[in-house]
Amino acid sequence: MKIAVLAGDGIGPEIVAQAVKVLRALAGDGLRLELEDAPFGGAGYEAYGDPLPEPTLRLSRAADAVLCGAVGGPKYDGLPRVQRPEQGILRIRRELGLFANLRPAVLFPELAGASTLRPDVVSGLDLMIVRELTGDIYFGEPRGRRTNARNEREGFDTMLYSEPEIRRIAEVGFATAMKRGRKLCSVDKENVLETSRLWREVVSDVARKYPQVALSHMYVDNAAMQLVRSPRQFDVIVTGNLFGDILSDEASMLTGSIGMLPSASLGERAKGLYEPAHGSAPDIAGRNLANPLATILSSAMMLRYTFNQDEAARRIEGAVKRVLGQGCRTADIHEAGKKRLGTAEMGDAVVAALRQ
Repeated sequence: MKIAVLAGDGIGPEIVAQAVKVLRALAGDGLRLELEDAPFGGAGYEAYGDPLPEPTLRLSRAADAVLCGAVGGPKYDGLPRVQRPEQGILRIRRELGLFANLRPAVLFPELAGASTLRPDVVSGLDLMIVRELTGDIYFGEPRGRRTNARNEREGFDTMLYSEPEIRRIAEVGFATAMKRGRKLCSVDKENVLETSRLWREVVSDVARKYPQVALSHMYVDNAAMQLVRSPRQFDVIVTGNLFGDILSDEASMLTGSIGMLPSASLGERAKGLYEPAHGSAPDIAGRNLANPLATILSSAMMLRYTFNQDEAARRIEGAVKRVLGQGCRTADIHEAGKKRLGTAEMGDAVVAALRQ
């Protein structure tokens, strides 16, 4: 199992190191892994002048899966847009054909008190957001800046989806729902946007192939409200790139911390890129404060979705649950009376739980 390890920037190297530590512990139990590092994001720019250097792209294409940290930071804010670290993420998704982002939001019972919502609202939460990754306003053309006839500056972006792009992400949404609670909510803004009108039409058409799945439609503003009002009503949410970006971050806070939210970016084959949903947090980088659990759980998703190693994935998830049950917490989910651990210590705790 060849894995490209792209640690990235900020807390990225710290949290990825803990996921690698866990994977190597599994390798000691017979799981055969080959891991190779490469610079990416700001680190790629500093090494090659490009957030996705050609050697990194070659490695990622040759690998079976990519394990990624976080990218970006204020030190790169002055760079031209094409050289900014975030462009590395957008480009690698496009280059590898990774169009479907799966972001589970699961509340571990041990963290019910850490959520900003009441336990009776979030207890038992287990939803999956399926976000389209390679279309929408992030990639649509034309885009740019200009000066209008009144000598005022304007910026413009194009929200664009084709029918095949919508159809393939809808297929992923329905297939995911078939493996879960067989409920799919498609989120759009059909009352305003032509893009969303097409989205709803195509999703409704795909639904005919899945009569076992109960399909509903919801406007994105209502979905944002419902996620904090009654999140357990959702099983699987399928939505576009922009709306999914926003809603998945909102959903992460239901779990107690965005530091608990893993993600998988998948293509039409088993290959995928796995990363935590959070950012690079440069303010705490190098201070042994970051929560590595989202990255560790992302490695579990990698074992499940790319390598079909369900048992190994369950072992990682079970180890995380045991560690939380022992009262171990990082700073972002620290609760009174619990044991506060640093980044490396939390990784060690998960490895120890794996060996129990």
